[in-house]
Amino acid sequence: MAVQKSKKSKSKKLQKRAHQSLSNPTLSTDPVTGERHLRHQMTADGFYRGKKIVEVKQSEETLEE
Repeated sequence: MAVQKSKKSKSKKLQKRAHQSLSNPTLSTDPVTGERHLRHQMTADGFYRGKKIVEVKQSEETLEE
């Protein structure tokens, strides 16, 4: 089994971890509805890349309004 020759310094350890921060999710806007959604996923209305792919059932709260 490999064993390191010397201890890794705090500077080198922190330099390695500097690139591990989380970035904001990439969002897209649907051309038909204008709704914001995650890339490569359909909108809440069932649209993907401007086409209706899934018929989404409306909840009772939205039907009453």
